[in-house]
Amino acid sequence: MFSSSVPLHKPITTCTIFNCQNPNQHHSILRKHNSKSTAYLLQHLALKDGVPVPTSIPKPSELLDPMPHDEKVKVLELSLVRKRTPQFPGSIYAQSPSDSDVGSSLPPIRTLFQSGTNPDEKEEEEKEMIMRALEIRRKVTEEVFKEAMRKGKFGITYSTNLIGRLSGFLDHIMIEAANLKRLPEFSNSTFNLRAKTVIDDSKVVPLIRWLKHNALSYPRIAKIILMSRGKPEAIRSFVMWLKSVRVKGEFLGVVMLKAGENILQRRHEELDEIVQYLEANGVRRDWMGYVISRCPQLLSYSLEEVKTRAHFFIDMGLNEKDFGTMVFDFPRVLGYYSLEEMNEKVNYLKEFGLQIEDVGKLLAFRPQLMACSIEEHWKPLVKYLYYYGITRNGMKRMLVIKPMVFCADLEKTIVPKVQFFEDIGVRKDGIGSMLVKFPPLLTYSLEKKIKPVVIFLMTKAGVTEKDIGKVVALGPELLGCNIVHKLYVNVKYFLSLGIRLRQLGEMITDFPLLLRYNPDVLRPKYIYLRKSMVRPLKDVIEFPRFFSYSLEGRIIPRHKVLVENHINIKLRYMLANSDEEFHKMVKDLIGKRKRFESAVTNEGTTHLQSVVTEDISTPLA
Repeated sequence: MFSSSVPLHKPITTCTIFNCQNPNQHHSILRKHNSKSTAYLLQHLALKDGVPVPTSIPKPSELLDPMPHDEKVKVLELSLVRKRTPQFPGSIYAQSPSDSDVGSSLPPIRTLFQSGTNPDEKEEEEKEMIMRALEIRRKVTEEVFKEAMRKGKFGITYSTNLIGRLSGFLDHIMIEAANLKRLPEFSNSTFNLRAKTVIDDSKVVPLIRWLKHNALSYPRIAKIILMSRGKPEAIRSFVMWLKSVRVKGEFLGVVMLKAGENILQRRHEELDEIVQYLEANGVRRDWMGYVISRCPQLLSYSLEEVKTRAHFFIDMGLNEKDFGTMVFDFPRVLGYYSLEEMNEKVNYLKEFGLQIEDVGKLLAFRPQLMACSIEEHWKPLVKYLYYYGITRNGMKRMLVIKPMVFCADLEKTIVPKVQFFEDIGVRKDGIGSMLVKFPPLLTYSLEKKIKPVVIFLMTKAGVTEKDIGKVVALGPELLGCNIVHKLYVNVKYFLSLGIRLRQLGEMITDFPLLLRYNPDVLRPKYIYLRKSMVRPLKDVIEFPRFFSYSLEGRIIPRHKVLVENHINIKLRYMLANSDEEFHKMVKDLIGKRKRFESAVTNEGTTHLQSVVTEDISTPLA
């Protein structure tokens, strides 16, 4: 019935032109594709039936009328989209009306470049249209990139989130795709094909897969790709260099992000010089990956800057071994802080009476001091310690013995411990001398170390609540002992000797360090006391410090002196004095005994002579 030259898409179109029951009866057209094809169809049918049908064809003046600006933007947007809805032959619109949100129809494409008469408006309009075209082209590039990510087995959400942070890299793809058009093989290719070629050649999708496999989040991956400045191969090259200096996979991304914005553009020869210099100054080759992983900022410096920082510590007297171990122990000490900040901290430490060599040894032993703030950490701590009577010399001793105290948080770490000592009965002046005597006490955990030892002493070692403060003040070292492997073993040994729990508590109160000795050291002393010295158990209960003296160096020699001179004194007088005082005491005791014996002898002789004289003078009966 219809000519084959008329392309009708759906059968319902015929029902809209003719009545389905009476084909000879004409009705109004309910919908049409476009005016030209419909007019041609009606003319063909009318000529066939012998009925003239008027047609309305747009005039050329109507086609050349200027179009509104919004419609121009919409036509431009539709002309640049990556995929368009297929259109039937003869269509003169940029898009089917049913696919457009502008209205039921779109203006012809040839009216797109019709502009106003004002030159300024024309220039501004052209500029806006160019920017709009670039924005649309960027969206097309995003779609091409997402398609490449989809083929790389990435999810839609992940791809969208990642590409949303790669605007700079998308611009690079657009520029490179535009440059490809100059090549003969791409002169007639579409932008989509050229963008896809740029993405495939850069191998950025496999690189993203590898970075994700190394536990990098998509924000970090995006930042690293942007750091490459359009050259993702620089990332692979730098990664290979990091692996050559033994940086482990989990830290590769961290190093790339924290080593500076220009790290991917630096020559590997420059980085090799830094590594060789550190190795020549005591940082072992197998430590290098650890050092760089913990302080990537080292790679952002020039070789001269690294030398300056290294000599800051070497000039304090550090040798290669000390310098290398310091850098390994705390890599940030070399590359994280400014030279001005480090000089301020060294000068502050010297105010405690330390020489520059002492500060160098201190930093070599505890380089974490460089991470502490003078205003926020050191000054409040010094003021707090001074309140408890600790002088500058006491603080110097604390700093030298346990420098980690000056790295501890005052409010969270030190204050609760000091408050606990006050609560158990340690006096304020006793706290100061206790901290100076045993500074590591402030580094112990209050809940896991200090409180459990105090509870053990009161419940298992016989120390009363009244005396626990005295025990802690006199023997703070006890708070650092292991309960199971040290304190409990010693308590069990003393109780096995027949000492009662109450008596043991009194012994600990008199000499708290009694529980710190090894039973293998205590046992020979006790055996010598009972068998060789033949002394009762109560002697050691009265003088528990007996166990603190050397068996071979003091106990046995002095006991022999007493035996040779037939002297028997208490353990306290036998061991507590120095050698000079002991020999003087023995000499005095020998002199007293001789005088006593002489006095007794003289008195006896006088009495005998008087008796003999009386007998002689008495006449016989």
